[in-house]
Amino acid sequence: MTARNLPLYFGLTIALTPALRAENPDEKPELFQSTRLVYEDKFDGSLNTDFWEVRQSSTWEVKEGILTGSQSSREFQEKMIAKGDKAHAGFKPVIWLKQVPENFVCSLRMRYNGEAYQPKFPLLDLGHHVHTIVFGEKTTTLTIKKNVETLSVETPLLPLNQWVDVTIELSKGSLLLKIDGKKHLFQSAHIDMTGQQQIDFKGIDFGSCQIDHIRLWEGL
Repeated sequence: MTARNLPLYFGLTIALTPALRAENPDEKPELFQSTRLVYEDKFDGSLNTDFWEVRQSSTWEVKEGILTGSQSSREFQEKMIAKGDKAHAGFKPVIWLKQVPENFVCSLRMRYNGEAYQPKFPLLDLGHHVHTIVFGEKTTTLTIKKNVETLSVETPLLPLNQWVDVTIELSKGSLLLKIDGKKHLFQSAHIDMTGQQQIDFKGIDFGSCQIDHIRLWEGL
C-alpha cells in the first residue's frame, strides 16, 4: 500500500506530505487553485486538544458524533463575577480551533442554539478579534480589527436552532462566506490572517453550540 492510498481515520490528526494534497471533496475552492488537508474530524472519539482549546471554562463534550458546548459551571460564573470580569464568566460556549493556516478553507456542519440573537453574538472570529463575523436576524456583519472596517450584508444569514452547512475561505484581501449554498464575498485590504492561527466559536448566553463535522484545508 502506497502512502497515497493510506486510509484517513476520522478524529485523528492527519499529517500529510506535500504529495498528499487533498482537494475539497464537496466543491472546488473559489479563492485557491488547490488545497492541502490540515485537519478533519467527525467527532467519533475524544476531543482532539491539538486542534481545540476550550475557553472561559465553558462545558464541551463529544457525544454521539457531535461536539456540543454550553455555559460554564455556576461556581466559575460566580467566581468571575466576584472578580469583576462578567464578560469572561462563561455564560456562553466558547472554543478555539487552532493551527489554522494563514490562507484557508474551513467547512463544517454546525448550529447555534439559543432563545434570541444578541447584539454581539453568536459569532465566529477568524483570527482572535481580527475578522469578527456576527450573525443577526436580518444582517450578517464582518468587523475587521474591532473598528478598522465594518461590512454588513443581508445574506447569507445563519439561523438559530437549525443545522447549517458553513464554508469559509480566506485569502489576503478576500473572505468568502457560504451558508447553505448562499454566499457573499467580502473584499478589503484589511482582510489578512498574518500572525493568526485560530477560529473562535462563540455562542449565545445560556445557549449552546454544536458541530457535527469539520474539515480544514490550507489554501495553495
